[in-house]
Amino acid sequence: MSAPPPPPPKKRAGRDLRAAIGVGVGLGAVIVASLFIVKAVFIGVIVVAVVVGLWELTSRLDEKKGIKAPLIPLAVGGAAMVVAGYVRGAEGAWVATALTALAVLAWRMTEPPEGYLKDVTAGVFAAFYVPFLATFVAMMLKADDGAQRVLTFLVLTIVSDTGAYAIGWRFGSHKLAPRISPGKTREGLLGAVGFAMAAGALCMQFLIEDGTWWQGLLLGLAVAASATLGDLGESMIKRDLGIKDMGTLLPGHGGIMDRLDSLLPTAPVVWLLLVVFVGSG
Repeated sequence: MSAPPPPPPKKRAGRDLRAAIGVGVGLGAVIVASLFIVKAVFIGVIVVAVVVGLWELTSRLDEKKGIKAPLIPLAVGGAAMVVAGYVRGAEGAWVATALTALAVLAWRMTEPPEGYLKDVTAGVFAAFYVPFLATFVAMMLKADDGAQRVLTFLVLTIVSDTGAYAIGWRFGSHKLAPRISPGKTREGLLGAVGFAMAAGALCMQFLIEDGTWWQGLLLGLAVAASATLGDLGESMIKRDLGIKDMGTLLPGHGGIMDRLDSLLPTAPVVWLLLVVFVGSG
């Protein structure tokens, strides 16, 4: 008699799950505490995340592609963009973004002209990709119920990612974008949509003043779409760079940018829909 076939290998998460959970809980505690105690402290948290994210992104670009996007004007300008978004709203964010782009162009002029175009192009891209998108979180916080808006944004994005992971890990068999992110499945996307819509209905009904459950369903659907696109977008960048993670700062998670990938593109979506649904506050 032939030996019975070996059991199929168990699915693995691919990361240190205990470390990921511990770091996630710790970060969540810091974020929630700063969000509801003093708004200015939370702005500081955003600034730190932006600066570290820019450092990771520019470092990987330099290491893998020889692209030297100037970090100093990006870091200073990125911090100014977040603060301007909180203090002056969208107008302040746009002005600070334009000045940051100008600073990147000028700073790079102090070095030889070889590679100038690719360096400044990457610098302007980094300014829009990290700090500019993060300014929408600061603008959410500016509203009277800003803490609740930011909490809704964070909860929906995290729930979307969790739903995609849980359903995809358990039931996923049809690849969503195999050339970009082989681990993502269509079933996982459905999980993200379902989880985010349910969380959106609850958040809009109970956290956001004048919000209704049906608005939350639409908000959750939009968040699932933007979070998935954001994750795929950073996967494209990492595949082009030939790396698995943007950094190693967060055990079990990778780098800061590996946690911001779905948050950054989701921020303007949530900000805009909340303004449409309940006003700017």
